Amino acid sequence: MKQSIAMKQLKVWDKNGHYVFTKHDVAKIFPDDSEKSLSAALNRLVKANILQRACKGIYVNENAKSFRNDTIERIAKALRPGEYNYVSLESMLSEYGVISQIPIDRLTVMTTGRKGTYNTSYGTIEFTHTKRSTLDIIQSIYRTGDRPLRVATKETAWRDLKRVGRNIDLVNKEELFNE
Repeated sequence: MKQSIAMKQLKVWDKNGHYVFTKHDVAKIFPDDSEKSLSAALNRLVKANILQRACKGIYVNENAKSFRNDTIERIAKALRPGEYNYVSLESMLSEYGVISQIPIDRLTVMTTGRKGTYNTSYGTIEFTHTKRSTLDIIQSIYRTGDRPLRVATKETAWRDLKRVGRNIDLVNKEELFNE
């Protein structure tokens, strides 16, 4: 893949609001490239500051006009495609104002996929596996605005926090149960 062609393709994807890519996404954009040449091309694009490597296998076009401040959620979504993923635990409890510490550079995500922690240049993403049923998950989360990931309700974030054995001492119970 030539750099000029890659930049044209990235502009096309940018117009559609897509600026976070997995290696698999890039392979679909350039189907004629072998695995080896695709890896070499991605390394050249990173070296030329056209793409940024957020973490292994995930690339971000920081020069995209569609670039937004929810990039960490887009990366989380790309890391667990085909799974139910939603923001919960400390991240959501902080957003609801019921936890005393605000996780500034950490996103806590419940997933039906495997657990794991990813350090990215946009912050740390912590995936916690859930065995909850699909129906239970769907009834406990909602979409807000054009946010990439769905979010847990206040009650669900609290239930998830207790269920996975996290520290509940930071939660202001008065605020939690105050409607």
